[in-house]
Amino acid sequence: MSKVLVVAEVKDGKLRNVSIEALTLAQSLGGDGEVSAVLFGSGADVFLEDISKFGADRLYVTDNQALSTYTTDAYAQALTGLIEEVQADIILMGHTAIGKDLTPRVAARLGIGLISDCTGVETKDGKIVFTRPIYAGKVFEKKTFREGKQFATLRPNNFETVEKHVQTELIYFHPQIKDLRTIVKEIVRKTSGEVDLSEAKIIVSGGRGVKSMEGFNPLRELAEVLGGAVGASRGACDAEYCDYSLQIGQTGKVVTPDLYIACGISGAIQHLAGMSNSKIIVAINKDPEAPIFQVADYGIVGDLFEVVPMLTEEIRKALVTS
Repeated sequence: MSKVLVVAEVKDGKLRNVSIEALTLAQSLGGDGEVSAVLFGSGADVFLEDISKFGADRLYVTDNQALSTYTTDAYAQALTGLIEEVQADIILMGHTAIGKDLTPRVAARLGIGLISDCTGVETKDGKIVFTRPIYAGKVFEKKTFREGKQFATLRPNNFETVEKHVQTELIYFHPQIKDLRTIVKEIVRKTSGEVDLSEAKIIVSGGRGVKSMEGFNPLRELAEVLGGAVGASRGACDAEYCDYSLQIGQTGKVVTPDLYIACGISGAIQHLAGMSNSKIIVAINKDPEAPIFQVADYGIVGDLFEVVPMLTEEIRKALVTS
């Protein structure tokens, strides 16, 4: 039996899907042990019902104003103190922007190891085995902890979610936060649309082949019909066809949607590093020799400005008749 602590996140007023994935995973890793979750920021107690749907025995929240907006110092102090208070054996968090920034700091403070960006977790011979990609996703390694606390971040869209309704106890904790070196005065948000790229189930992405800012319009229409998000290669961003917030790749966002539609993207290794683990990849490109076809499950050789509108129209028809 192990005590598992899930560091949950809220975005745009909703519990992030990767946090739900972590809660589901915690059930299998903890055995008959206790599963707890923590949410920072004022008003987090309103998510008690959402947390209880996925098997957390306890939800820790705090009204400390220093945690109302994310800063590394404040969150690191609060989380470090809570892990020690709860005596958690396993700590899980999403491999999100906050997760990537926060977890190394906390691991260093506690003097424990951290396995980041996990795409698979299994129990073998009594040990938890974590799988993570290395070398831009060309190789996967399996890692275990020799001893002590086990701390890991999970890549979104790689774990199942299963509801397990329980009576969750709400606990207010009071972290000691001091000597903050940064204060957030204003947050300026850049978004790719209503659907978060990192957790989108469907992504329609464009490269230099879209030729202009207006060239993304057919892609946006297709994404809207499918209920997905729009992404881009670095080439499209460098050409100023779209904002860098849409960039997918080694120096952008890493995504693992159920469906990835690459339009006018050649398939440079830097881009493949950010999307090659998608469950189904569809490539649309005029060049039959484009490297993107080597990783695609389905390929269409043709002009995206002809293919994408036709595809959008056919999907609309199918949705109407279904």
